[in-house]
Amino acid sequence: MEDSEIIVLYQHRDEEAIRQTELQHGTFCRRLAGNFLRDVRDVEECLSDTWLAAWNQIPPEKPLCLRAFLGRITRNLAVSRYRRNQAAKRGSGLEILLDELEEALPGADLQQQLEQQELSRVISQWLDGLPREDRILFVRRYWMGESVKDLAAFAGETPNRMARKMQRLRQSLRRRLEQEGESVP
Repeated sequence: MEDSEIIVLYQHRDEEAIRQTELQHGTFCRRLAGNFLRDVRDVEECLSDTWLAAWNQIPPEKPLCLRAFLGRITRNLAVSRYRRNQAAKRGSGLEILLDELEEALPGADLQQQLEQQELSRVISQWLDGLPREDRILFVRRYWMGESVKDLAAFAGETPNRMARKMQRLRQSLRRRLEQEGESVP
């Protein structure tokens, strides 16, 4: 079933929309949630919450790209669940990703900074200027939360080489932000 047909099912409040969403996008959303959450039960709860959020948001929203819409919901829910689960812990998964990215981004509170429109504009322009492969790798690492090992396998490189490439990308972002007048720690 096409995404546009699934969206029509949501708009008509037909529960088949959820089943079709799971069939079409379940694997993608499960993998995305699994990049942040290691417990299978947490992943499954995150997916259930994703389907419920989609049900509650369509209508009134009518997403242009259902996969991206579901990906955003899934990622936000997975990050929230991860933070809840890790409230007393440090040093793995998302915390490592955020620590890596913080060295390139300004400000003390990364989440607040990422939400600021000007910073988002600069980062988007920077991403647009990257070669396609680098842009894909950066987004897969820092938006989808994929491991360096998985990125290396995807790109046909060693994990060490991929780690260096990601470091160079973060340094490039940092330089761009400094050029734009953003204060970087």
